Amino acid sequence: MIRNTLYDKDNKPSAREKKAMAAFLHEHMEEFRDNKDDIAKAIDYAVCDTPSPGGFVLMTSQESTMAGVAVVTKTGMTGFVPENLLVYIATHKEHRGSGIGKNMMQLILCKAEGNLALHVEPHNLAKNWYEKLGFTNKYVELRYIRQND
Repeated sequence: MIRNTLYDKDNKPSAREKKAMAAFLHEHMEEFRDNKDDIAKAIDYAVCDTPSPGGFVLMTSQESTMAGVAVVTKTGMTGFVPENLLVYIATHKEHRGSGIGKNMMQLILCKAEGNLALHVEPHNLAKNWYEKLGFTNKYVELRYIRQND
């Protein structure tokens, strides 16, 4: 049995749940992962009251096992920047191809008010899946990352 739990500013995950979700994303995003501290910051941003615009976290479980986690943040903007950003999404390695990710994306698209953007690396196999869901590549993102001296 699949169970979806939605966390937001009105239904916050416990500290233990946040830690477990960050660890899950870190493990199951594999080569595309960020460090656990950055993942935890995104979860906090999505479910806090202020100063962030908010967002939500979706956790999907199958029986008593975490099967997927997604983090969506609101950008606080509209038009020139989509209203929502899908920061992280991952399904458990053992559940890939079972429809859990598709179910999660459908829930995300229903819950997110306004447009939704995501970043995906060109060699990530999920890129084709996102395109099949209707995502398009409007821009090439370039980043300048400051080096700590």
